[in-house]
Amino acid sequence: MTRAWITTMSTHLEAVVNPLAAACEDGFLPDELYVLENPGIGDQFDEITSMMERVVVEYGGDDPDLSVTHLDEETDFQRIVDHFRGPISQVRDDGGTVAVDVTPGRKFMSAIAFQAGIQFEANHVFYLYLAESQFYGRIYADVPKPTVELIDFQEVFG
Repeated sequence: MTRAWITTMSTHLEAVVNPLAAACEDGFLPDELYVLENPGIGDQFDEITSMMERVVVEYGGDDPDLSVTHLDEETDFQRIVDHFRGPISQVRDDGGTVAVDVTPGRKFMSAIAFQAGIQFEANHVFYLYLAESQFYGRIYADVPKPTVELIDFQEVFG
């Protein structure tokens, strides 16, 4: 059964990798990663996606497949919606489990990710909450557990 992780990109590696690490630690090991590549990420994209793949493997998963949606313009809202709609529908129709991460990216991308996750019925709509700003920019393993929480909005709204 397929487990898919759908997210957007950020210039901050931690914003993309930390929620994935938290989900893996919580037992959600995706075998498919869907990433939205937006303009302005540049050279960081390869580093961040490589780290995402490594996180899954380090937590005991198989090397995940990586699918990339490339945006020529970051305000291509329809393409952003489709980035989420397509995999959610496909994986759910095949009996798999889908997690949408709303943590990284521009505010409008997070808003679209949230709405898509809820509207298209992703199994999980995750947000990694960090209670202490002094830990911003630190890798998940270096953040004290009492200051971080992986929130699943499907449970909040459930």
